[in-house]
Amino acid sequence: MIQFLLAAPRSGSGKTTMTCALLMALKRRGYTPCAFKSGPDYIDPMFHRAVLGVESHNLDLFFSPPETVRALYAKGASGHGAAVCEGAMGFYDGLGGVSDKASAWHLADTLGLPVLLVVEPKGQSLTLAAELRGLDGFRTPSHLAGILLNNCTARMHALLAPMLEAETGLPVLGFLPKLPEAVIGSRHLGLYTAAEVEDLQKKLAALAAAAEEQIDWPRLLALCEKEPPALSGQAETPPARVRIAVAQDEAFCFTYAETLEALRDAGAEPVFFSPLRDASLPEKVGGLYLPGGYPELHARALSENTALLREIKKRVEAGLPTVAECGGFLYLGQRLTDTAGQSWPMAGVLPGTAQDAGRLIRFGYAELRAEEDSMLFRAGEHFPIHEFHHWDSTANGTALTARKPVGGTEWRCGFANEHFYAGFPHLYWAGTPLPQRFAAAAEAYRRDHD
Repeated sequence: MIQFLLAAPRSGSGKTTMTCALLMALKRRGYTPCAFKSGPDYIDPMFHRAVLGVESHNLDLFFSPPETVRALYAKGASGHGAAVCEGAMGFYDGLGGVSDKASAWHLADTLGLPVLLVVEPKGQSLTLAAELRGLDGFRTPSHLAGILLNNCTARMHALLAPMLEAETGLPVLGFLPKLPEAVIGSRHLGLYTAAEVEDLQKKLAALAAAAEEQIDWPRLLALCEKEPPALSGQAETPPARVRIAVAQDEAFCFTYAETLEALRDAGAEPVFFSPLRDASLPEKVGGLYLPGGYPELHARALSENTALLREIKKRVEAGLPTVAECGGFLYLGQRLTDTAGQSWPMAGVLPGTAQDAGRLIRFGYAELRAEEDSMLFRAGEHFPIHEFHHWDSTANGTALTARKPVGGTEWRCGFANEHFYAGFPHLYWAGTPLPQRFAAAAEAYRRDHD
């Protein structure tokens, strides 16, 4: 089985572009590849899914212990001929920027994966070799197995490859040229989502064609051939006992595949609906899950869907088990300001109004501590979370305490009771008791309302 992790010395080196190019090329070669993302990012896996037509999974060593990450990797890789992991940030950049925990290197070390380093040779030549040698020697083992040059001309590749191989001992496995026709734009939370990119399949085809032509496939495949990961005994997904409405559209698209799989394993059936277009919730649901996304980009359309807003307010206030994270939390507030600065009424379940803060707010990993028992949490429990948002609310809640793992900054956040959780923190559900608790609350609700 072909297995490797793509990393880079720094963000902006083209990891996602290279990942999509290699995935597309591996797909064309008949390897039926699957993909993973190191860290909490939602957007890059969307591009993996656009290439492959199957789920891409997040693997995060802050969210999950090593044994859970290995199990998720083995489960996701099962039945595929290739598994490609995309790293995050710089190769060794982990918690708080001062630790290698939860870094791309930490993931490669946990899974025993060879690492292909994506390097953009901009303004460097021999100095690049020094940088690569430093990266190779910084941790033992480094797991570095090869170099891929990005945004590189054929002439520059021919000049740099022999020098880099001689100076670093690492093989240069090819390059991707500048491809203006395949550029994917960015905005305040990173790349545009895959669904928003015009002519995405055309862009992906251009990337794959370049990868086919410019990558040394025999060497790459030989370096990355490994035994498939051992798949421990997997329990069959039980029959669904309850339906949970899950918001999924352009406004609410930040959902971990593992969270939905964990809900299914807990006996819940996710039933998707669009807060932008649907006038009502799906029938006979016992719970409501409102994930994150970009509601600020669609505030007017969300606000004008008054029938759904009224139903959600009525049913949540009547006890429908509900989880709302980040964008979903904003949707349940009083008002939401859009990117043009205009404020729009929302569901009105929660007291706050939200607007652009002009910067990232409380960005990064944290640990969430429960102060009291509630639907999802038990008093004294701790759960890893991640926040990534530019909008902020005038009422973020006080039911839980969040604490940064580096620096120790604390703040109160979230609303929680026996049938409800809402807050800015994104939760990672796989390997936790959260899916079972949510499904149990939803089942109890349905029994009382049938």
